[in-house]
Amino acid sequence: MSFESSCDETSVAIIEDGHKILSNIVATQIKSHQRFGGVVPEVASRHHIEEITICVDDAMREANVTYDDIDAIAVTYGPGLVGALLIGVTAAKTIAWAHDIPLIPVNHIAGHILAGRYVEKIEYPALALVVSGGHTELVLLPEEGEFKIIGETRDDAAGEAYDKVGRVLGINYPAGPKVDEMASKGKDTFDFPRAMEKDDNFDFSFSGLKSAFLNTTHHADQIKEKLNKDDLATSFQDAVVDVLVYKTKRALAKYPVHQLILAGGVAANHGLRSALDKAINDVSNTQLVKVPLKLCGDNAAMIGAAGYVLAKKNIFAGVNLNADPSLDFDLLEDK
Repeated sequence: MSFESSCDETSVAIIEDGHKILSNIVATQIKSHQRFGGVVPEVASRHHIEEITICVDDAMREANVTYDDIDAIAVTYGPGLVGALLIGVTAAKTIAWAHDIPLIPVNHIAGHILAGRYVEKIEYPALALVVSGGHTELVLLPEEGEFKIIGETRDDAAGEAYDKVGRVLGINYPAGPKVDEMASKGKDTFDFPRAMEKDDNFDFSFSGLKSAFLNTTHHADQIKEKLNKDDLATSFQDAVVDVLVYKTKRALAKYPVHQLILAGGVAANHGLRSALDKAINDVSNTQLVKVPLKLCGDNAAMIGAAGYVLAKKNIFAGVNLNADPSLDFDLLEDK
């Protein structure tokens, strides 16, 4: 059994052998947060309290299991919103204690990455490009259960940038899917900057792109010029995708790996998936593993996949497990 409650999705799943999904119940809160234009932590926490036991019952019913069938309980304990994390951690600890079941502490980002197990067996070493609302990272996986950051965003994550430009385009939260749809219809006519593309590192920055987008639209408003919104979306998305792909290809050149795993909420972006499909053809002996669209967003099935890997390494937690909202992987020392 696995739990995910790091942000605005309450999810409980039953996973068999770390790669077979028996059930994956997800209670989304999008409609509750849309009126605020983004996730409100207190609202998210309250929804988790309301939904968590319902999700447990639904997951067990759909998988047709009892607590006697559960070998371990995996739970996201960070990173994320501290109040939201505490709901999942508390529920998981309570069930683990009450039924004397081992408890596994899972890093949310490890869950995103190891959701690739539902597509292919992960071959090590591997590299992961994690792109979500709160994270944009290149993570090296030297061996099973080991994660090292070689590049990360220095400001807004890609998903945050999508939501911010989406508001300017008149798109309600979450803006990513709609911007992606609009981008498929337009042309890159604005040539927005590709930040840090030539820097000798694998880090990202999207604040300059966001500022360039805002300056362009504000200037047009001032001079009463009507801009093509599809072209704006295409120009923005192309700038994001170009940098993500360029940095990833450079990382693959420095760290030869068997697989590149594309994971995270923004990994559902069709423009990014298509660009990586083309780019990976230039990298011999590297397989692109794209997390399935239905598992790109936050869900407990991905936590179950990561929990299985941790259990094999005998990584367990006690009832003193606490939420760690700032949890992160270590940096690779020689990056």
